[in-house]
Amino acid sequence: MVETTLPRDIVLLVDDSPEALGFLTDALEQSGFSVLIATSGSAALNIVERITPDLILLDAVMPSMDGFETCRRLKANAGIAQIPVVFMTGLTETEHVVHALESGGVDYLTKPINIDELRARIRVHLRNARSAQSARVALDAAGRHLLAVKGNGAIHWSTPQATRLINAATGSDDGLDLASKHIAAFMLERERLGPARDNIVSISNGSQAALQFAFLGAIGADEYLFRLTATNQRADDEILRQHFSLTQRESEVLLWIAKGKSNRDIGEILGLSARTVNKHLEQIYVKLGVENRASAAVKAAHALHEV
Repeated sequence: MVETTLPRDIVLLVDDSPEALGFLTDALEQSGFSVLIATSGSAALNIVERITPDLILLDAVMPSMDGFETCRRLKANAGIAQIPVVFMTGLTETEHVVHALESGGVDYLTKPINIDELRARIRVHLRNARSAQSARVALDAAGRHLLAVKGNGAIHWSTPQATRLINAATGSDDGLDLASKHIAAFMLERERLGPARDNIVSISNGSQAALQFAFLGAIGADEYLFRLTATNQRADDEILRQHFSLTQRESEVLLWIAKGKSNRDIGEILGLSARTVNKHLEQIYVKLGVENRASAAVKAAHALHEV
């Protein structure tokens, strides 16, 4: 029987002290972790561009760029924002602890580090991070268009389907940045007006609301959930469905064809396989009396402009 070796969790250790690096590296490796080392905040940022660790241990006090600024820059990168950051600090005053958590840290340890406590906290945060990631994967597999933001409107995470829908509706690969600006304004207004604030954020495309973000509530410390819908898409879907006697899914496919999207793009936006998109196209061509996607797009555009 062949034994399979599970991959080791990767911990990025960021500290400017050679003594601390040596001590902690030995302790972590003996505990079964793979360790990456950075002696400065800038070095840590360079490392995560190439390798994604499972957890980051970050010294708060370092020259040039301190741990707080390093953490803020790490969290500004959407690709690694979900990695838990645990601060290590000799600063025990409340204001420093608050600063660490406000910068994006999930926890802090006071120096000198107790290795048993360090191991226990690392395993807790790794387990929590995996649970959160599993939840996001499950949401996306179920076709849920959801995203979470921080109190300042910064995107905390977004299911891939929500990201694709935002980018498609805004015609931009940076649609999340646009969404973040609108949501930030909403969060400020909500803080001012409280529960009386309308819980819908709209992003307009011309004279129509292209996207709506429905505020669902808080799901954690400084984490708020929104559900996304494409409002003009839904109205246009209905027009095409009735005009050409299409099914709901066929009308959705036709709408994205009219917007110039490829079969692959349509499949990603709607959560369909390329084969399924092609099957819908075959039925659309028959119902519209056309032979190709260009003709179908023209007829769809005419039907929408007649309204």
